[in-house]
Amino acid sequence: MLIHSLRRACALVHSFALILCWIAASSADEARSPLGNTVDDFRLRSCYGNEVSLSDYADSNAVAIVYLGTECPLAKLYGNRLTELQQKYADKGVQVIGINSNTQDGVRELQAYVHRHDIAFPMLKDPGNRVADAMGAERTPEVFLINKERQVVYHGRIDNQYGVGYSRERGTISYLGQAIDELLAGKPISTPATEPVGCYIGKVSEQEAVGEITYNKHIAAILNARCVSCHRKGEIAPFTLTSYDDVLGWEDTILEVIADKRMPPWNADPEVGHFANDPSLTKQEIELLKTWVDNGMPEGDPADLPEPPQFVEGWRIEQPDQILFMNEEEQPFEVAAQGVLDYQRFVVDPGWTEDKYITAAEARPDCREVVHHILVYVVPPGARRTDINAIVAGYAPGSAPTRLPEGVAIEVKAGSKLLFEMHYTPNGSAQTDLSYVGVRFMPKEKVTRLLRGAVAVDRRLKIPAGDPSKVVEAGYKSAQDEYLISMTPHMHLRGKSFRYEMKRPDEPWQPLLDVPRYDFNWQLKYEPSEPVHLPAGTKIKCTAVFDNSDANLSNPDPTVEVEWGDQSFEEMMIGFMEVIPVKEDFQRD
Repeated sequence: MLIHSLRRACALVHSFALILCWIAASSADEARSPLGNTVDDFRLRSCYGNEVSLSDYADSNAVAIVYLGTECPLAKLYGNRLTELQQKYADKGVQVIGINSNTQDGVRELQAYVHRHDIAFPMLKDPGNRVADAMGAERTPEVFLINKERQVVYHGRIDNQYGVGYSRERGTISYLGQAIDELLAGKPISTPATEPVGCYIGKVSEQEAVGEITYNKHIAAILNARCVSCHRKGEIAPFTLTSYDDVLGWEDTILEVIADKRMPPWNADPEVGHFANDPSLTKQEIELLKTWVDNGMPEGDPADLPEPPQFVEGWRIEQPDQILFMNEEEQPFEVAAQGVLDYQRFVVDPGWTEDKYITAAEARPDCREVVHHILVYVVPPGARRTDINAIVAGYAPGSAPTRLPEGVAIEVKAGSKLLFEMHYTPNGSAQTDLSYVGVRFMPKEKVTRLLRGAVAVDRRLKIPAGDPSKVVEAGYKSAQDEYLISMTPHMHLRGKSFRYEMKRPDEPWQPLLDVPRYDFNWQLKYEPSEPVHLPAGTKIKCTAVFDNSDANLSNPDPTVEVEWGDQSFEEMMIGFMEVIPVKEDFQRD
């Protein structure tokens, strides 16, 4: 179908954004606070094999010990940040030491991490997570700042730029930097503890692997069906889940994001509607995963391992009649290593001198690791803006290309241009991208019905500064007998919830879709299990709620009134829909 869908995956937010949907939140409690503890000397090998001990830095005024993982999204984003901090404070006697305690990270992965993120401080391997256990470390990244006496004076996160489900353009508080400044100045640490936010450290399991539930017989099939489309090499998700060895070390993070309903990404209320593309795990699947982890994660009989899913490397539609890159000069766009990128837009002239009837289309990312979604809109002849009712193709991790039923097509008028709307998620290292779309055409004489985009939209919205629950409504009325085949709520960073309701003539209102926890990072497409019949005169009402208060951690600025605009610091309220006429309606000249 047309508007982007997300079936599964974790990626950096923002979102990344963001892509931070798979990141685990800390539930640290004060009873285990390491503040005031003395860190014993340790001796570990760096990723290059040389031995490094804490006592090597006995003359340092402060040492920041930071636990990092090679595939943790936050650890990727903060690698360069920590190098900058090391360089800033080196002449003041401050040393950064990185420690990797993940059982799933080998020396080669650690070396690649150091090179990819320009790490300029010692990066040490902690076999068996002995040092992590001694210090009480649980997450990546997690900071322990110690003074000359090796006492922990600050513990927690690096700054407040990234968190669970949100990403700011820049951090407003550098907790670690502030603590270092206060320690060097001989002042009390004003914020000595914050909650670490990141993935669980993949520690060596102490549980003996027992039980009948095994990876090969039960768990592999679940991961193949729910996760592997994105959690595989070259895709946007932060780590692979394609083998037993891949899963080891990620089990705690997997259970946490499932329990928090962040993975697989799906925001619809299960009590409202049934959807063909719902990727949610069943209760039985969740229980199998929990029991398997509790039982020590037995691998099982190799003969029970299912065949891995096959993913098409080339076009998933038939060979396109035309391929269009996202800019006419075919110059890749440079994606920064970190931060938040607003939508990037590129207008392309496809050179269509006659009306076109598109029956299949596929948007394809060039750099899958950072492309969060693609939308390809039609810009009508002579128009200055896109037609939000007309979307040729969309891409998001796990989504399917556009394939229309026989006789159904998207009509694009001669002289139209295409606008690529690109949403990028930085992953900690600079990348380049030149995405593209392929389209297949249908002869006009074979067209019987036109697929049409429909919207409920309010372009005049105004969201007052500080308002935590601004309600905005918009509607759509069917002018003919048609089928509703998809719904996609669209808001920006202040979006809180979104609801679709339907009223057929002479019938009461009934809910179609309820998204009680809208997430800008995962703007999902919801495809009803059966097309919804909309007799002529049917009304659809969309109700959106916005949170422009400082309680919304994604909010760019709660002190300003927000109006309609293209960028994420502005707002939109669009209830996208796709409809097909029930009867043949195409009129030929």
